[in-house]
Amino acid sequence: MTDLEAALRRAVRGEVGFDTTSRALTTMDASNYRRVPLGVVAPRDADDVAAVLEVCREHGVPVVARGGGTSIAGQATGTGVVLDFTRHMNRLVGIDPQARTAVVQPGLVLDRLQDAAAPHGLRFGPDPSTHSRCTLGGMIGNNSCGSHSVAWGTTADSVRELSVLTARGRRLRLGQEWAGAPEGLRELVDGELARLRTGFPDLPRRISGYALDALLPERGADVARSFCGSEGTLGVLTEAVVGLVESPRARALAVLGYADEAGAAEAAAGLLPLGPLTVEGMAVDLVPSTEGLPRGGAWLFVETGGDTEAEARTRAEAVVRAADVVDALVVTDPGGQRTLWRIREDASGTATRMSDGSEAWPGWEDCAVPPARLGGYLRDFRRLLTAHELRGTPYGHFGDGCIHVRIDFDLLSEAGVARFRRFSQELADVVVAHGGSLSGEHGDGQARAELLPRMYGAETVALFERAKAVWDPDDLLNPGMLVRPAPLDANLRFSVLPREPVDVEFGYPSDGGDFSAAVRRCVGVAKCRTTSVSGAGVMCPSYRATGEEAHSTRGRARLLHEMLAGELVTDGWRSTEVRDALDLCLSCKGCRSDCPVEVDMATYKAEFLHHHYAGRRRPAAHYAMGWLPVWLRWAARTRTAPVVNALASVRPLAAVAKRLGGIAREREVPRLAGETFSRWWRRRGGRPTGGGDLVVLWPDTFTEHLSPSVGRAAVRVLEAAGLRVALPPTLRGGAVVGDGTSRSALALLTARRGQVCCGLTYVSTGQLDRARAVMRRTLDLMAPVLETSAPVVVLEPSCAAALRTDLPELLHDDPRAARLAARVLTFAEALERHAPDWTPPQVNLPAVGQTHCHQHAVLGDAADRRLRESAGLAGELSGGCCGLAGNFGFEAGHYEVSAACAEEQLLPAVREAPDGAVVLADGFSCRTQLEQLVGARGQHLAEVLAEGLE
Repeated sequence: MTDLEAALRRAVRGEVGFDTTSRALTTMDASNYRRVPLGVVAPRDADDVAAVLEVCREHGVPVVARGGGTSIAGQATGTGVVLDFTRHMNRLVGIDPQARTAVVQPGLVLDRLQDAAAPHGLRFGPDPSTHSRCTLGGMIGNNSCGSHSVAWGTTADSVRELSVLTARGRRLRLGQEWAGAPEGLRELVDGELARLRTGFPDLPRRISGYALDALLPERGADVARSFCGSEGTLGVLTEAVVGLVESPRARALAVLGYADEAGAAEAAAGLLPLGPLTVEGMAVDLVPSTEGLPRGGAWLFVETGGDTEAEARTRAEAVVRAADVVDALVVTDPGGQRTLWRIREDASGTATRMSDGSEAWPGWEDCAVPPARLGGYLRDFRRLLTAHELRGTPYGHFGDGCIHVRIDFDLLSEAGVARFRRFSQELADVVVAHGGSLSGEHGDGQARAELLPRMYGAETVALFERAKAVWDPDDLLNPGMLVRPAPLDANLRFSVLPREPVDVEFGYPSDGGDFSAAVRRCVGVAKCRTTSVSGAGVMCPSYRATGEEAHSTRGRARLLHEMLAGELVTDGWRSTEVRDALDLCLSCKGCRSDCPVEVDMATYKAEFLHHHYAGRRRPAAHYAMGWLPVWLRWAARTRTAPVVNALASVRPLAAVAKRLGGIAREREVPRLAGETFSRWWRRRGGRPTGGGDLVVLWPDTFTEHLSPSVGRAAVRVLEAAGLRVALPPTLRGGAVVGDGTSRSALALLTARRGQVCCGLTYVSTGQLDRARAVMRRTLDLMAPVLETSAPVVVLEPSCAAALRTDLPELLHDDPRAARLAARVLTFAEALERHAPDWTPPQVNLPAVGQTHCHQHAVLGDAADRRLRESAGLAGELSGGCCGLAGNFGFEAGHYEVSAACAEEQLLPAVREAPDGAVVLADGFSCRTQLEQLVGARGQHLAEVLAEGLE
């Protein structure tokens, strides 16, 4: 390997990675398979690709081309050198609106092409659900399709010319009439014309095998089309000319409800004569909530187009009239359509979990049959599942007869893997019996190539092998795929994971307490690799800031997988590779909500840091920022806040303190409040007033010591709404709710003083033993509150999220933790639930800002939206993450990424805000980031409403 690496470094100008991290990130795609590469190369251009092929040919090392790594059949993994086109060869070379073509490099993400084509009224026809991260090269390699294939076909239908390098270094320009054909290909075809004319099923989604029938003279001898779907086994794509289609000016979406999936499937083919853009199907099993959907147990999503909204709606209504439905809905509003389409697109992730939370896997992800036979095929498919005692929920492109499904295979035991093999063989026969294709979109890869003889017969498969030999006589390109394939039950990615549960601190309730199962959640659909966030989405800010796979949720999950496997990453919890990948995780928890399979990387990071630093010295920032509640309480008790602020204002002293504390030199140290919130509360009287519902206002560390104005404002608003406000007890033993100390003299003598804390700073720095101790002390203090029905109102979103999730998951053995978590309400939720008749003051101002990432991911902001609307605060808050994220943005080495995250949405929104706009930022981190980066004053919603009361 050393000689190969050295030769590649001499030969190419792009990056060459033979390190553990680079290899670990590419061991898997979105399939069940895992193959460990020797190294990864990110070529800068076609010359680099040629150089890689030459070096690898000399060393006898195979080459695998990789795009977004979202392939579901294993074809984007390999044991040799992996070519990563996403880093450099990712440009849109040009668009010709008149010719309706675009020239693209293989690493270009589909959405970037769509963005560039849209101003010309054009688009690329195929659009897989992974459109925000899949690449054009991967789409050509797999002949991808997507939801609009009933109107615009497969990727092969959109390809005009391809620039390809063969394994032996020939540069070919593939096109029609034998353009670019390698020597010997035409002779091969001329000798097999009868077989090519009769041996290939005629259906819209035949992706399996090589498309050799595209080389027939009556089909234009289209070498480029024949190359599509070859999965990187014939040549390496370096550039493509693709066709664009006219995008309808307006669209409507008809959602048709049916009793079950079979009814939806049988109706789909009958809608095709109406010329729809999509006919997509899915059943209720894959829908988290049926709110907004018409009645039914399964639905067809039928999109229509037109020059005007009225024309699109008319066509959609015609579809409804033609369909025999239980219920139907027609949506023309673009926002409403996006919401509904998101349900369908997320199915590729949600399908990985059964309704009871058990795991489900690909393998039979996308076989296709003639659309008219889809209903019968689904019934046979269901019978086969039952016979093998398996479960799966089909969904997908019903109009094309293409079905996606994840099945609850047991791929961890020998018996389960054997059943996987038997089921695969029998299902292949069912597909063939219905005149179908083993693959209808994602390619054969390792998952289905072994079964191609059942579909094509041994003679045609032998013809595929001969075609492969014409293009790649040395079998250098992606060996083991399509021809002479590896067995479908070999190289399973689960086989390397430990069979016994790993000893961990968090409870992982959704994964049966098994950390390996939690890591297995990441199936590689790579929604975290999107280059822009839409709406209120958050995941994954560090990837969007760096563009590095290692800093995506998927990349980190891959490294954790390899850590558990112990083959590549051999140091276990002490791994520096995993530590470095997690270092730029903001713990924003965006993946917990935005990832279709709810990977919770913030929790995994805390778990890892706990074990990584167990018994040894931690980074200085963990002591400075992780123990922040302690330092701030000391300053409050000694009343030294003015002294601390004065010293922090002396730049040389502040610089020394920041260096010792591991704090970024670019950061200003926030000023401590002269009077804490609790002290103000006691000075005010320290008891609830009024006759409304009692609410307990949580004095989080940030509100208590750094921004008590938020707490004071919240008290004023809650009391104006008629609520009785109390603070948690500060004495353990005999304390009374609503009394900051106790009315009992005996309690004063026997009880221990303390202050509640959610433990957030200890969790985020992985100091879980300390976090657990702090949380138990908090539960002791809150015992009197838990004996009442009073809710706990938490103003700081990150603290509320910690109480709702980290507390019960870390103290999973203490029933009080779940009880307290269930009591936690946000400020807006408390007003909505306990003062429903209160009318907030009419602020009547535009509002800008950002929904706190933890609120988006854990708490939800529906109540906040309604409260803002009721108060006349107009405007939508942006998504993403502010980038400060508690301790993250303060730590040395994180400033640039922190600022880049803020520049994505938050700072532009504030700079472009209209005059007089309110800048809303409920999180202390968000307000601090705004102040330090652009000098803007952010306000908590409570502060805005309190000002309105005046």
